[in-house]
Amino acid sequence: MDLKTYIREVPDYPSKGISFKDITTLLKDETAFREVVDQVSSYFKDKGITKIVSLESRGFIVGGAVAYCLNAGFVPARKKGKLPAETIHESYELEYGTDVIEMHLDALTEDDVVLIHDDLLATGGTAMAALKLVQQMNVKQVFFSFICDLKFIENGNKEILSAYETHSLVEY
Repeated sequence: MDLKTYIREVPDYPSKGISFKDITTLLKDETAFREVVDQVSSYFKDKGITKIVSLESRGFIVGGAVAYCLNAGFVPARKKGKLPAETIHESYELEYGTDVIEMHLDALTEDDVVLIHDDLLATGGTAMAALKLVQQMNVKQVFFSFICDLKFIENGNKEILSAYETHSLVEY
């Protein structure tokens, strides 16, 4: 199945010059959505994943389903101020601004094998921020999963992430 055909491109969103990859058109199709969850789950099924750390907000959709399929826990990495208990935080740069993500301080243990999942890898800033949060927990191992990888965007964060096993379903 060519998942790219299910992803809508929105020009000049959220700002002029950005061609936004909108996965909501993929998610609303039951066959394409199932294919994404099945492919990610299948790829990581023998990796010993104990926790899925997923990024707000689109990452939650597939991350939660993959956690269910892998019999793993789900840990949300949310925007600043959205989590109710004690958190750790990390700021990062986007291709069009800056933001902060947080994770609960007690979300992971040293015994965890973590899959960080998000919908899109662009500059790698969000993924890098999630990695820094996870590393503060001294987990055993980290993997990455993305629906889309914007290969045409090169950044030092992507080079750092290349040290980790990473799986993407669609490349631009």
